[in-house]
Amino acid sequence: MVPTLTATLGVKGRRPVIGTRDCKDVVHTFASANLTTGAVTSRLYGSRTRTRRKDGLSKTKRMQVAFAHHLLDVARAYPATAWRQVVLIIDNAPWHRGRPVDWALRRFPHLSLYRLPPYSPQLQPIERLWRPLRQRATHNLLFDEMTELQQALRSGLGYFRTRPHVVLKLFGSLWTTTGLPEA
Repeated sequence: MVPTLTATLGVKGRRPVIGTRDCKDVVHTFASANLTTGAVTSRLYGSRTRTRRKDGLSKTKRMQVAFAHHLLDVARAYPATAWRQVVLIIDNAPWHRGRPVDWALRRFPHLSLYRLPPYSPQLQPIERLWRPLRQRATHNLLFDEMTELQQALRSGLGYFRTRPHVVLKLFGSLWTTTGLPEA
């Protein structure tokens, strides 16, 4: 995620000023949400795109490793002893496949991936979380350091982690936090 500009209020007759940086550093955010409880599991991965990586890996390879680590986070949050099967809905991003992802899925066979058809972000439930997260964490803010952006995103994700009812409302879920239909 990168800081975003959006409409803002200002004093009449004066144009609001929001600074920008000529910087290509981004923070990639992986998140999964339980559609019945509203629990959010997330991982941030910072990337400096201007500097040459010392490991020699391409962006796709680095993102595959980061996504595999996110799968490990999900497996820890939903252990096989308590959850028979955990299905993650994913799009067709190149980092959702590859050796690191295959390794994580072999290590935790109770995790499975359900791939959506191409060009169908409206079917991906987690997409409904990104706009409110950006509004809460990055709209009209200028971050001097990438660590400040990461902290803002952690704080925004923390808000949603502690308020599962807000997450369920974003998803339009008919389920309460107990997993039973509301009366």
